[in-house]
Amino acid sequence: MANTRLSMRKIIDVLRLSHEGGLSHREIARVVKSSPTTVGEILRRAKLVGVTWPLPAGVSELWLEAQLYPPVAPSSQSRPEPDWPSVHRELRRKGVTLDLLWQEYKAEHPSGYHYSGFCAHYRRWVARLSLSLRQTHTPGEKLFIDYAGPTVPITDAMTGEIRQAAIFLAVLGASSYTYGEATWSQSLPDWIGSHVRTFEHLNGCTALLVPDNLKSGVTTPCFYDPELNPTYRDLATHYGTAVLPARPHRPKDKAKVEAAVLLVERWVLARLRHQTFFSLDELNGRLVELMAALNSRPFKKLPGCRQSAFGEMDRPALRPLPLTRYEFAEWKVVRVGIDYHVEVVGHYYSVPYRFAREKVDSRLTATTIELFHRGVRIASHARNDARGRHTTVDAHMTPGHQAVLGWNAPRLLDWAGRIGPHTAAVVQSLLHQRRHPQQGYRACLGILRFGKTYGDDRLEAACERAIAIGATSYSSLKSILKNGLDQKRVVSAPAQTCLPVEHANLRGPDYYH
Repeated sequence: MANTRLSMRKIIDVLRLSHEGGLSHREIARVVKSSPTTVGEILRRAKLVGVTWPLPAGVSELWLEAQLYPPVAPSSQSRPEPDWPSVHRELRRKGVTLDLLWQEYKAEHPSGYHYSGFCAHYRRWVARLSLSLRQTHTPGEKLFIDYAGPTVPITDAMTGEIRQAAIFLAVLGASSYTYGEATWSQSLPDWIGSHVRTFEHLNGCTALLVPDNLKSGVTTPCFYDPELNPTYRDLATHYGTAVLPARPHRPKDKAKVEAAVLLVERWVLARLRHQTFFSLDELNGRLVELMAALNSRPFKKLPGCRQSAFGEMDRPALRPLPLTRYEFAEWKVVRVGIDYHVEVVGHYYSVPYRFAREKVDSRLTATTIELFHRGVRIASHARNDARGRHTTVDAHMTPGHQAVLGWNAPRLLDWAGRIGPHTAAVVQSLLHQRRHPQQGYRACLGILRFGKTYGDDRLEAACERAIAIGATSYSSLKSILKNGLDQKRVVSAPAQTCLPVEHANLRGPDYYH
């Protein structure tokens, strides 16, 4: 090709063949695989600057290139330089082109670059901006994870309602072997479940997981120190792997799965566009067939396919799976109340009383509730979904509360019986007035302890008076004993001409005799 600069090695061959071999321009052109015009231009330049053969000792190719092709002097006409960072940012906007930006630049600077020069200068500026690092993937080291952009519609056969299913993808770094499945959403349970099924499909786990920064995996994205979702971190710990999220806005960190997303969209999802699915299982059954075909497609530039490369490289290097499958557990930070109980999904679970008012981590599975304080488990309960109820372990209670808990109905009735029949009748009445007998334990215990303050005889007399006037509550007995009414005789009330109003707080005239 005319006027095409040859490599310095071929330029030196042109000088040697011309001076030592005496060959013509056409013969030299056949040897170096160029045109006679290019050969003539090289010899003309060499003669012009005085370069002869043999070359002086110690001459480098850089020196020879500088002699034959000296740098072009800059143009004396100064042109205004565009704001290249601004041009680069504007090109990220949808619909913005270099032609549009050049027109805006030319309108502001009529003496500026023409369009071809504008584009050439921009390309040179971008080339200096950043360099791409070609990643070399070690077998069994990384599993790249993401969701495909398009979703697949699933039709409810009964109602005709259409729901969109998300497509989960995981790609091994060394072999590019790809696993895909459909889930109803990208929420935490589906995200974790897809990981578990991926590991079981591969029959092993990689040393690192490289996900995108979706909320189910990364709670707080950060360029330097991202904060993982506690459940996702728990999954990684269970399988003996580590999570290395891609940097925000750096898709090249997970280029493997980005390429896989494109392949799956073209070779898998595009084939499903005319099919109607009525269940998630039906869609996943079809995905199994198409993903197997994708992994069996031969490489264009390498021998074999993804399936064979997986068997040769990644499969032997994968870490073995643990003996038990990961059980989905949701983590949540909760604060212990003053009653040393924490609320988890509407139910209250106890922790040791010394952790009252502290923040603890709750781990919720389908069957258990575990509570941790600074990484140490302080309580474990069977899960109970009854809202508003309490699950309490006796050992978690304060010594005083444990003493109260030790009382029961037979013990209270036995104590009251030793004082007297009227006291036993009052206690029996209080226990039967409440829907749950436990709700009357404190009142009964308070009445019985009046015997230590006033004596058993006065308490028996007070209970007799309370029964006579129909006021057997703790507050009534406290008032009777405090005012010494237990030592006065109860006067029978005259016959009433109307029906009395019966209520524990309406004592009647006999109470004050």
